[in-house]
Amino acid sequence: MKRQLSAGAVCGCALAALAALAALAACTVGPAYKRPDIPAPAQWRDKSSDDGSAIWPNPDWWHGFGSEKLDELIAQAQQSNDDLAVAIARVQEADAQARIAGAALLPSLDFGADATRQRAPVTGSGPATFNTFKPALTASYELDFWGKNRALRSAARATAIASRYDQDTVALTVVSSVATTYFQALEFRDRLDVARHNLANGQKILHGLQLQQTAGIATALDVAQQATTVALLDAAIPPLQQQFRQTVNALAVLLGKTPESIDVETGTLSSLTGPRVAPGLPSQLLSRRPDVAESEQQLIAANADITVARAALFPSIQLTASGGYESSALSSLINPASRIWAVSAGLTQPIFHGGALRGQVVFSNAHYAELLSAYHKTVISAFSNVEDALVAAQQTEEQQARQQKAVDTARRAFQYAQTQMSAGTVNILTVLNTENALFSAQDELVQVQYLHLQSLVNLFTALGGGWQQG
Repeated sequence: MKRQLSAGAVCGCALAALAALAALAACTVGPAYKRPDIPAPAQWRDKSSDDGSAIWPNPDWWHGFGSEKLDELIAQAQQSNDDLAVAIARVQEADAQARIAGAALLPSLDFGADATRQRAPVTGSGPATFNTFKPALTASYELDFWGKNRALRSAARATAIASRYDQDTVALTVVSSVATTYFQALEFRDRLDVARHNLANGQKILHGLQLQQTAGIATALDVAQQATTVALLDAAIPPLQQQFRQTVNALAVLLGKTPESIDVETGTLSSLTGPRVAPGLPSQLLSRRPDVAESEQQLIAANADITVARAALFPSIQLTASGGYESSALSSLINPASRIWAVSAGLTQPIFHGGALRGQVVFSNAHYAELLSAYHKTVISAFSNVEDALVAAQQTEEQQARQQKAVDTARRAFQYAQTQMSAGTVNILTVLNTENALFSAQDELVQVQYLHLQSLVNLFTALGGGWQQG
């Protein structure tokens, strides 16, 4: 006696068979990924940075500058920066794409139900009206013999991982940009303070000369020379005010806020501390740079795309199974006699597509070669970034120390000139020269202080900003 299977049993058996076939489909027609071998330098060129200890940045490295205002600004940027919000959305997009790509590895199951009422002629009895009811489940699956669907999933997963590393890169860039922009705002404000102080001092000297001219001690030329110096000092202030406001506006954009909501009216560059950082071995750098990790994941995705393109040249096999009921009356719909089922298989072999499929293979290989070169450039750029930042941090620190000595010397010279002019032993020209030298030295010192802080931020960024690949 034959045993009749139910529609549910048929579909269950069909799905089990499809799963078994899927396990057998382990072929792949694409290359296995191998990480490119790019040798790292044995040590950094700047030997002075190698003191036997490695102090990689902490994830919150900016606290080392000792500025509560900077901490506050960075916290706001991490919450409200638009570029970071875009990067987060891209991660969500990539995750969804990975889920979509992975769905092809599983059978698809659909439910459908049809109800038909029709009138048709019946031989010998004239026209008749009758109903048809047909609920059914349909399962379909494409055998992944050549690894195309697995490669699609691998490419999508690599892209999703790359999007996470891109988010980390954007986050590091945002933090670094906030720090350098804040320091630049302090630089222009400090330069404004220097200019205003020197202007007030120049006006004081001018007033004294005007009194001496009235008493017949100073000449009109002396007064005119000092008046010129005062005018030049006064003219230097508006450009600095403009640069300060524009820098604050740029800082507001980084924080995702309008300019009027940002206040940078306190703090000076001299009140900040320079945190110490020393890089470890160059070979450790690549696991601490999110941009390098992102570039490699893009390379992995491109490698998987080669498999997808090659697999498209081979036959594809589609299996379909359906089962359900069909009856002319609802009362007899679920009777065993109303059960129906079907199993089918189809094969498709590409024959002629005008060169599109082979063109896709060529494109995928070329794209991989492009990303391979991009990965190589990213790696060597990472080493170069650290070397540049190390030498900049060292040289600007030395420059700052020497410039401070220049300011101290210029200040003493100016004080001596003022004293001797009051005693009548030197003329106004000597005072003017020492006054200009002091102003230039003070202004240059502020700029060097900013450059040193900027170099430290660049060094933290080049070392990955505390990021580590998990």
